[in-house]
Amino acid sequence: MKVENSHEALDLIQPDWPAPKNVRAFVSTRKGGVSEGEYMGLNLGAHVNDNPDHVAYNRLLLQRRTTMPNTLVWLNQVHGTRTLELPFDSACSEGLHDQADASTTKEANQVCAILTADCLPVFLTNSSGTQVSALHAGWRGLCDGVIEQAVNHFDETENLMAWLGPAIGPQSFEIGEEVKEAFVDHSPEAALAFTPKAGGKWLGDLYLLARQRLSLAGVNQIYGGDRCTFIEKECFYSYRRDGVTGRMASVIWFE
Repeated sequence: MKVENSHEALDLIQPDWPAPKNVRAFVSTRKGGVSEGEYMGLNLGAHVNDNPDHVAYNRLLLQRRTTMPNTLVWLNQVHGTRTLELPFDSACSEGLHDQADASTTKEANQVCAILTADCLPVFLTNSSGTQVSALHAGWRGLCDGVIEQAVNHFDETENLMAWLGPAIGPQSFEIGEEVKEAFVDHSPEAALAFTPKAGGKWLGDLYLLARQRLSLAGVNQIYGGDRCTFIEKECFYSYRRDGVTGRMASVIWFE
């Protein structure tokens, strides 16, 4: 597929965190790319009915711009808590090897990746730069323990740090009473992350909820968490805002 050079000009976010120098991490935005219509820009989701050729080319652009190794594994995200250890033995996976909402690796140049469009992307690394993880934390996975499951895959937690990527912000994430109760039932301090609205609705703060869960899991170096995919329409895809839309990718590896 032949495209104009303007499509090559991606706008990628690099986490502002004190990760080891050998750790590489990026989050894509919707800027750049060749997708059209509702998916306009750098849609990287192959499951949202976008033109497959456009998605494939967008993924190529991301790899080229980040110079990531050709080891990326896309997960079949199911809003669960499973963490997939990479690289995996596909012969022993019983066909479910990619069904997970987080991946982690202790192997250099193995890329971990997740897709989001309002859900919270989380990066984890240890202070020595010998293990990294990428998490997809929608409210359900966050509530059920996707962060705790991923942290448990690290040998030690006292030297872990986390970065919270672009997600729907606390002024935009409207939910019902049942979502609030699910979090509070797990941890009473979660009540601090909810603001009441009219009609029995609440505004939820995914960033605060994630910080609470990370802290409870022993991770106290926490960075990021200051963007809103719903409000920043020119920069991010948002499922809650648009319904039919693309996906951003969050990728991490160590050299």
